[in-house]
Amino acid sequence: MPISTMSSTMMDDYQLTLLPIFKFGRQVHANSKIITFTGAEGDAGYQTATFAEVADRADRLASALASLGVQPGDRVGTFLWNNQTHMEAYLAIPCMGAVLHTLNIRLFPEQLAYVINHAEDRVIIVDASIAPLLARVRDQLTTVQHIIVKGPGEAAGLGDNLLDYDDLLAAQPGGYDYPEVTENTGAAMCYTSGTTGNPKGVMYSHRSTYMHSFAVTSTANIALAETDRMLVIVPMFHANAWGTPYAAWMIGADLVFPQQFLQAGPLARVIQEMRPTLTGAVPTVLNDLLHNAPTTDMSSLRLVMCGGSAVPRGLIDGYRETFGVPVVQGWGMTETSPVCAIGHPPKERGDQSETDWRVKTGRIMPGVELRITADDGSVQPWDGESLGEIEVRGSWITAAYYHVDDDEKFHDGWLRTGDVASVLPNGYVMISDRAKDVIKSGGEWVSSVDLENTIMGHPAVLEAAVIGVPDDRWDERPLACVVLKPGESVTADELKAWLSERTAKFWVPERWSFIESVPKTSVGKFDKKVLRAQNEAGELSVELP
Repeated sequence: MPISTMSSTMMDDYQLTLLPIFKFGRQVHANSKIITFTGAEGDAGYQTATFAEVADRADRLASALASLGVQPGDRVGTFLWNNQTHMEAYLAIPCMGAVLHTLNIRLFPEQLAYVINHAEDRVIIVDASIAPLLARVRDQLTTVQHIIVKGPGEAAGLGDNLLDYDDLLAAQPGGYDYPEVTENTGAAMCYTSGTTGNPKGVMYSHRSTYMHSFAVTSTANIALAETDRMLVIVPMFHANAWGTPYAAWMIGADLVFPQQFLQAGPLARVIQEMRPTLTGAVPTVLNDLLHNAPTTDMSSLRLVMCGGSAVPRGLIDGYRETFGVPVVQGWGMTETSPVCAIGHPPKERGDQSETDWRVKTGRIMPGVELRITADDGSVQPWDGESLGEIEVRGSWITAAYYHVDDDEKFHDGWLRTGDVASVLPNGYVMISDRAKDVIKSGGEWVSSVDLENTIMGHPAVLEAAVIGVPDDRWDERPLACVVLKPGESVTADELKAWLSERTAKFWVPERWSFIESVPKTSVGKFDKKVLRAQNEAGELSVELP
């Protein structure tokens, strides 16, 4: 028989959904642990449950939601910290055929009301400790029929007929008859952080989440394994905490949830007492640990993944020198589930050091296709020099926003990321800037990302954000907004002299502003639109040339 006419005898119609992952974790890894930090002293500081116990509670949650009328395809919102309750929702809601909608607890009220109404959430599960944040918009919610409250706190502002989470679960029989769903069914959704306009919804399918979970266990990613203990610092409302909860459940890795205790002090305690082997966070959180808890024993950690914004060389070197822990840079976005590239050094490093490779954005992962395109749409070569906008496609990349047309974001079947980069022949991506942040000065590109990372390498600098400002001669020039470390001092002239030895002299900013903190988005990224607005309003004290 000719090869071209041969048919497969495999079970190609087997559906890649979260239900088999759920079943596998509860059976094969029944004794793995979910640990939630409470902030209390001593043994009361942690609540521990096995995968088997969490799975039983997920059954009861699914039964409770069904009793409230939740049907397949309905959206169920979660307004929760990173904790066991959130993990129960992660399992129950998609496996019963509904859609898990993780609500960003840090959104402005008008954005929070918008995403709940746009998604048409029918039920919301809320932690009582943050119920007042949700209460601010309760009277604006048009589709929410039930609110379930977990734990102690002031929830009266949410109205009447509130349901208690634990009482609701206790009233349900054990077990639940989960329906069979197709792999292209929506499993979870997350809205972008809404830095421009309203947030946009990204619907993750069962298949995309299944595939991304396997990717997280790959050596091309963080190689999450049964022997690991994952400290989940990244919010579970932010792109499914970078995909780690589902991957950990699938592979049997213990999960440690820190709830709202994300400051250096409590995180240091958790790391020393729970001995995680892996964690991941945005640079601001890792910087806080490095500068405010430098004596923390982090010897249990084999790897720290950092993402959300460019990772400064000083942070990578600082963790290696202070804690003896390698930091690896990951890149992605809400629309990509999120991990698309990760910066493990290659086996052939040439004349570049390990850190030289780690500060690159990362190598594109198997399962993701990437190209860079010029302004005219032409595809640029992977030569390490040609610049273009990153476009990606793959099994865990979104093809459209939820109920929002945005043809500008999608190009010929590819997702346009808005990141400007070059790519080396071996697949390592080097982002120069966001397309909206790139500085065009005198016809030349100035990378705000590279400038920020270099400035943050100065021993007196904690954070630095660079924006473009109008210039009569060059059209646009960089303005460096700098946050100094506590107790440190340095002048703009000193920083310019230091920087001129480490970057192109044409890139060195003439304008400097020393600020108390860099404004950040709800997911911890530098919010440059706020800095631009502050500069335009004359609110920044700028040292002019």
